Amino acid sequence: MCGIVGYVGSNKTVDVLMGGLRRLEYRGYDSAGIAIIDSSGVLNTAKKAGKLSALTAELKAHPINDGQTGIGHTRWATHGAPTDGNAHPHLGDNDKLALIHNGIIENFAPLRDELLAEGFTFESETDTEVAAVLLGREYQRVGDLAEAFRSIVARLDGAFTLLAVHQDQPGVVVGARRNSPLVIGLGDGENFLGSDVAAFVEYTRRAVAIGQDQIVTITADAVTVTDFDGHPVETEEFDIAWDASASEKGGWSSFMAKEVSEQPDAVANTLRGRITDGQVVVPELTEFGDDVLAGIRRIVIVACGTAAYAGQTAKYAIEKWAQVPVDVELSHEFRYRDPVLTADTLVISISQSGETMDTLMAVKYAMALGARAISICNTQGATIPRESDAVIYTHAGPEVAVASTKAFVAQITALYLFALHLARVRGSLTEAEQAAQVAELQAIPEKIQAVLGVEDEVRQLARWMSDTRAVLFLGRHVGFPIALEGALKLKELAYIHAEGFAAGELKHGPIALIEPGQPVFVVVPSPRGSAHLHPKVVSNIQEIRARGARIIAIAEVGDAAVLPFAETVIHIPLAAPLFEPLLAVVPLQMFAMELAIAKGLDVDQPRNLAKSVTVE
Repeated sequence: MCGIVGYVGSNKTVDVLMGGLRRLEYRGYDSAGIAIIDSSGVLNTAKKAGKLSALTAELKAHPINDGQTGIGHTRWATHGAPTDGNAHPHLGDNDKLALIHNGIIENFAPLRDELLAEGFTFESETDTEVAAVLLGREYQRVGDLAEAFRSIVARLDGAFTLLAVHQDQPGVVVGARRNSPLVIGLGDGENFLGSDVAAFVEYTRRAVAIGQDQIVTITADAVTVTDFDGHPVETEEFDIAWDASASEKGGWSSFMAKEVSEQPDAVANTLRGRITDGQVVVPELTEFGDDVLAGIRRIVIVACGTAAYAGQTAKYAIEKWAQVPVDVELSHEFRYRDPVLTADTLVISISQSGETMDTLMAVKYAMALGARAISICNTQGATIPRESDAVIYTHAGPEVAVASTKAFVAQITALYLFALHLARVRGSLTEAEQAAQVAELQAIPEKIQAVLGVEDEVRQLARWMSDTRAVLFLGRHVGFPIALEGALKLKELAYIHAEGFAAGELKHGPIALIEPGQPVFVVVPSPRGSAHLHPKVVSNIQEIRARGARIIAIAEVGDAAVLPFAETVIHIPLAAPLFEPLLAVVPLQMFAMELAIAKGLDVDQPRNLAKSVTVE
């Protein structure tokens, strides 16, 4: 989950590293550090606990000599508390080698004991320092950084991306990757490494993804990639689809506010090029083969957190349109219960980063058992798409705020496109039926734009509720996963207790939580498209209101039946039932953000969280 960047070139290395870390800070912000081989060939390091601003202040107070070779790191703590001493880089070979790490080295304890027995000492509590000392010991033996890496990686268990520099090899950065992301940036007289392309997109839009169990060596003029045994491997270059300005706030108060506002574009861009003459054809699925898709008898969606709620939402649409049964599973539970998978099972993984370790392991497990795999992903060159049979990219642009917003609506959009593509292949919808769903989908960007207009109303509500200690969320049908997502957003950002429930479950236990003044958000289904569910939800509202709950309803324009029973009604435009989630979630996102702001909290970097979870 940490952010890493490496650089060799003629630019000011401190500026390159700090700029890369600033764009990567969403991956972890417990501490940060850099290591640079200066122009005289001496290794200099600086590191500081806290957010990147603490390192910036440290460098201003105690500048280090610049050079043309360096590595930088922003940390999400796993082994050891977020302290100066546990911050990366860590040193080896008598402080001549510096190493940074993303991931977890699971067998660090016996390796540490081995090194302690040989007389080595340690300054930190981290597994990373064990790798640094081990690499330094091996460098003393072989005298070459890449060769030393090849010797030690076979001894490391777990997930890791390691970057290292050695002052005896100025102009060289070496990286090794297993089960953790690493990408190369190709420049003119300079080259880059990063945990994702945000690390270097300010300087180049040419990139190469590093594969599993590979080692990369960069200099200013060359890039060499081998496997762990030293055999050269072929790489494939790709162009980054966005520029550095997309990862900047652009005048917004926060990245989250900016990304909430970008949701109409996120949906529109995900639709672009995938609808022709009222029919959905997803180009990325054409090579998958219509015959294979037509033969699918079961779909399993694997994801975590917000992505799992996108999958739960899409389950309703896939089953209705394509007539294929769908299960939605949490990735980290999926492979540990020995699921039954066959050749006619399709596993769909959802991951904004494409690097979510739980989901990656679930995909590998499913494919090893003979299932086919499609990924829904927002990041080019990521690992999960490369491991899958096909990928549907969401084209939402970079999402920097840790709490996902535009990625969520883009994931639902991509899954709906998949559902309609599958329905066309299977013939489960007529052309007229498909055209009607497509028209609804194409109208969503404009309708989300209209929902954004309730911002002031939501802000006032959040300010009124700034001292609230618990909030409940209710929904039915596709409104249920939206209730879950609304609760998750509030937990992530405002640090208060929040729970989402299926409204029908109220009488089976959760109604005991209702006491006078308890705020309850209710995602109300349309009285037009869900005539059988709407009165049931209104009855649920009456049940909890009678017990003192304060009702905040998310309801479509013109729903008069809700008005007598809700203290606050936030209106969304008319939409067919399956498309309401794309609208109803937006006020819940804004409410969580505004409540966090009212409480004086950082909405972009909530405590204890990181954007990309690259460890199991």
